[in-house]
Amino acid sequence: MPLTEVEATARAAHEGQTDKAGRPYAEHLRAVAEGVRARGGDEEQIAAAWLHDAIEDDALSAQWLEQAALTHRTKNIVLALTKRPGESPEKYAQRILATPGALLVKEADLAHNANPSRLSRLDDEATRKRLTEKYTRMRALLGLELPPV
Repeated sequence: MPLTEVEATARAAHEGQTDKAGRPYAEHLRAVAEGVRARGGDEEQIAAAWLHDAIEDDALSAQWLEQAALTHRTKNIVLALTKRPGESPEKYAQRILATPGALLVKEADLAHNANPSRLSRLDDEATRKRLTEKYTRMRALLGLELPPV
Protein backbone atom coordinates (compact mmCIF):
# COMPACT_ATOMS: atom_id res chain seq x y z
CA MET A 1 0.00 0.00 0.00
CA PRO A 2 1.57 3.35 -0.99
CA LEU A 3 2.22 5.85 1.82
CA THR A 4 -0.37 8.26 0.41
CA GLU A 5 -2.99 5.53 0.74
CA VAL A 6 -1.82 4.61 4.26
CA GLU A 7 -2.08 8.28 5.27
CA ALA A 8 -5.57 8.62 3.75
CA THR A 9 -6.69 5.42 5.49
CA ALA A 10 -5.35 6.59 8.86
CA ARG A 11 -6.91 10.04 8.50
CA ALA A 12 -10.28 8.52 7.57
CA ALA A 13 -10.11 5.98 10.41
CA HIS A 14 -9.42 8.69 13.01
CA GLU A 15 -11.87 11.20 11.48
CA GLY A 16 -13.66 13.11 14.24
CA GLN A 17 -11.23 11.98 16.96
CA THR A 18 -9.32 14.56 18.95
CA ASP A 19 -6.34 14.43 21.26
CA LYS A 20 -6.47 15.38 24.96
CA ALA A 21 -6.10 19.06 24.02
CA GLY A 22 -9.03 18.89 21.60
CA ARG A 23 -6.88 19.02 18.44
CA PRO A 24 -7.70 16.76 15.45
CA TYR A 25 -6.01 13.41 16.06
CA ALA A 26 -4.60 13.35 12.53
CA GLU A 27 -2.22 16.14 13.59
CA HIS A 28 -0.56 13.71 16.00
CA LEU A 29 -0.33 11.00 13.35
CA ARG A 30 1.26 13.43 10.89
CA ALA A 31 3.75 14.63 13.53
CA VAL A 32 4.78 11.05 14.36
CA ALA A 33 5.17 10.15 10.66
CA GLU A 34 7.27 13.29 10.12
CA GLY A 35 9.29 12.46 13.24
CA VAL A 36 10.02 8.98 11.90
CA ARG A 37 11.10 10.44 8.55
CA ALA A 38 13.34 13.03 10.28
CA ARG A 39 14.98 10.25 12.33
CA GLY A 40 15.87 8.35 9.16
CA GLY A 41 13.00 5.90 9.22
CA ASP A 42 12.04 3.99 6.10
CA GLU A 43 8.68 3.77 4.32
CA GLU A 44 7.58 0.75 6.37
CA GLN A 45 8.20 2.66 9.60
CA ILE A 46 6.48 5.78 8.26
CA ALA A 47 3.45 3.67 7.32
CA ALA A 48 3.45 2.19 10.83
CA ALA A 49 3.64 5.71 12.28
CA TRP A 50 0.44 6.67 10.46
CA LEU A 51 -1.26 3.53 11.83
CA HIS A 52 0.39 3.26 15.26
CA ASP A 53 -2.76 4.05 17.27
CA ALA A 54 -5.39 2.70 14.87
CA ILE A 55 -5.94 -0.69 16.53
CA GLU A 56 -5.54 0.57 20.09
CA ASP A 57 -8.08 3.36 19.49
CA ASP A 58 -10.50 1.01 17.69
CA ALA A 59 -10.21 3.17 14.58
CA LEU A 60 -9.32 0.04 12.58
CA SER A 61 -9.61 -3.61 13.51
CA ALA A 62 -6.86 -6.17 13.94
CA GLN A 63 -8.59 -8.08 11.13
CA TRP A 64 -8.26 -5.04 8.85
CA LEU A 65 -4.54 -4.88 9.65
CA GLU A 66 -4.09 -8.60 9.00
CA GLN A 67 -5.70 -8.29 5.56
CA ALA A 68 -4.20 -4.91 4.59
CA ALA A 69 -1.74 -4.69 1.70
CA LEU A 70 1.11 -3.78 4.04
CA THR A 71 4.45 -5.46 4.58
CA HIS A 72 4.82 -8.01 7.34
CA ARG A 73 7.30 -5.66 9.06
CA THR A 74 4.87 -2.71 9.03
CA LYS A 75 2.12 -4.89 10.50
CA ASN A 76 4.50 -6.18 13.20
CA ILE A 77 5.47 -2.62 14.15
CA VAL A 78 1.82 -1.55 14.43
CA LEU A 79 1.01 -4.59 16.56
CA ALA A 80 4.07 -3.98 18.77
CA LEU A 81 2.94 -0.39 19.38
CA THR A 82 -0.63 -1.43 20.21
CA LYS A 83 -1.02 -1.47 23.99
CA ARG A 84 -3.10 -4.34 25.34
CA PRO A 85 -5.71 -3.76 28.08
CA GLY A 86 -4.10 -4.20 31.49
CA GLU A 87 -0.62 -4.58 30.03
CA SER A 88 2.27 -3.35 32.16
CA PRO A 89 4.55 -0.64 30.78
CA GLU A 90 7.47 -3.06 31.17
CA LYS A 91 5.85 -5.74 29.01
CA TYR A 92 4.83 -3.12 26.43
CA ALA A 93 8.40 -1.78 26.28
CA GLN A 94 9.83 -5.31 25.95
CA ARG A 95 7.60 -6.00 22.93
CA ILE A 96 8.66 -2.74 21.27
CA LEU A 97 12.34 -3.49 21.87
CA ALA A 98 11.90 -7.02 20.46
CA THR A 99 10.26 -5.82 17.23
CA PRO A 100 12.62 -4.61 14.49
CA GLY A 101 11.80 -1.01 13.53
CA ALA A 102 9.33 -0.32 16.34
CA LEU A 103 11.62 1.63 18.66
CA LEU A 104 12.15 4.46 16.18
CA VAL A 105 8.39 4.86 15.68
CA LYS A 106 7.76 4.85 19.44
CA GLU A 107 10.55 7.40 19.92
CA ALA A 108 8.84 9.75 17.45
CA ASP A 109 5.48 9.12 19.17
CA LEU A 110 6.91 9.91 22.61
CA ALA A 111 8.69 13.00 21.29
CA HIS A 112 5.43 14.42 20.00
CA ASN A 113 3.37 13.34 23.01
CA ALA A 114 5.87 14.90 25.44
CA ASN A 115 6.43 18.07 23.43
CA PRO A 116 6.13 20.93 25.96
CA SER A 117 4.10 23.09 23.56
CA ARG A 118 1.64 20.24 23.05
CA LEU A 119 1.40 19.51 26.78
CA SER A 120 0.92 23.22 27.53
CA ARG A 121 -2.40 23.10 25.64
CA LEU A 122 -3.86 20.83 28.32
CA ASP A 123 -6.07 22.68 30.80
CA ASP A 124 -5.41 20.38 33.72
CA GLU A 125 -2.04 20.60 35.51
CA ALA A 126 -2.54 17.14 37.06
CA THR A 127 -2.98 15.61 33.60
CA ARG A 128 0.13 17.41 32.32
CA LYS A 129 2.15 16.08 35.26
CA ARG A 130 0.79 12.53 34.93
CA LEU A 131 1.49 12.38 31.20
CA THR A 132 4.97 13.87 31.57
CA GLU A 133 5.82 11.21 34.15
CA LYS A 134 4.31 8.45 31.98
CA TYR A 135 6.31 9.49 28.90
CA THR A 136 9.53 9.91 30.92
CA ARG A 137 9.11 6.43 32.39
CA MET A 138 8.49 4.87 28.98
CA ARG A 139 11.59 6.57 27.54
CA ALA A 140 13.61 5.09 30.42
CA LEU A 141 12.14 1.60 29.89
CA LEU A 142 13.07 1.83 26.21
CA GLY A 143 16.58 3.10 26.93
CA LEU A 144 15.96 6.40 25.15
CA GLU A 145 17.74 9.55 26.20
CA LEU A 146 15.58 12.36 27.48
CA PRO A 147 15.05 15.07 24.89
CA PRO A 148 16.75 18.44 25.51
CA VAL A 149 14.65 20.86 27.53
